[in-house]
Amino acid sequence: MLVNGRWTEDWQPVQATDAKGGFVRQTSSFRNWVTPDGAPGPTGEGGFAAEAGRYRLYVALICPWACRTLIGRALKGLEEAIEVVVVEPELGAQGWRFGTGAATGLAPSADPEFGATWMHEIYTAADPTVSGRATVPVLWDKTRRTIVNNESADILRMLNSGFGPLARNAVDLCPEDLREAIDALNAEVYARLNNGVYRAGFATTQEAYEDAFAEVFAMLDALESRLAAGGPFLFGERVTETDVRLFVTLIRFDAAYHGLFKCNLRRLVDHPALTAHTGRMLALPGVRETVSIDHIKRGYHSIRSLNPHCIVPAGPALPWDL
Repeated sequence: MLVNGRWTEDWQPVQATDAKGGFVRQTSSFRNWVTPDGAPGPTGEGGFAAEAGRYRLYVALICPWACRTLIGRALKGLEEAIEVVVVEPELGAQGWRFGTGAATGLAPSADPEFGATWMHEIYTAADPTVSGRATVPVLWDKTRRTIVNNESADILRMLNSGFGPLARNAVDLCPEDLREAIDALNAEVYARLNNGVYRAGFATTQEAYEDAFAEVFAMLDALESRLAAGGPFLFGERVTETDVRLFVTLIRFDAAYHGLFKCNLRRLVDHPALTAHTGRMLALPGVRETVSIDHIKRGYHSIRSLNPHCIVPAGPALPWDL
């Protein structure tokens, strides 16, 4: 935890709770946007123009929020324009830790900017007085040497539209005619499922856990029905950012959330339409490469407050070759 730019205590998954003992997620602190001409985006200041090679994306393959952005980068064909650095999967005493080798594909590597050991050093380089958890993803500007944005929802959307002709693929993950519906479904899926599994897993009271548990499975049931009635994707034939946001939770469900987070009413594989949707997402160009079940299992099971001995389960069996 950073307080005024200084690391003050060992990393803990829960930094705040509500009146019921429910998990409260930290608000992202850097909210600037990359735009084709450098004009200001919906939040923050301007001056972040789209340029090939200017930006770096810091991610962890365990993290669904970070992998949203990796998938957006792949689907838009921005791999050559935006560098990626992957941190180690296990969460250490000071949070996300860099590897030691050179960046190769999506293997953990050393930090090429400062030779940092921990992700929180990137945060204090951008703002020496920053407070809070040092989360991923982080979109870093190599020219201004600062963090552009650390909110995955923002980064995913700016990858869709902010890099203009640098994107090699014409897919539109947030088309104008669906934007209002996408925003509405995003909000529901986030609260009840994407963050719902964390609210269940990190609940500090029985009441908070049961509330989150009920919402997780009610949302899964609603999405199962929606896809069964009108797939192949959540808005029909077109893949959108909502599919990306759903996928990153589904692909982790059986490997982490079902057991470790006690979301154990049913497994993902007990939902045929959701399982099929996950397979369709894996078949999209570049998506499978963003998934590491090894990192997911090692990373989540390194959370000592939930798994004191850090035993990584041998299972479960999954319907995909990952």
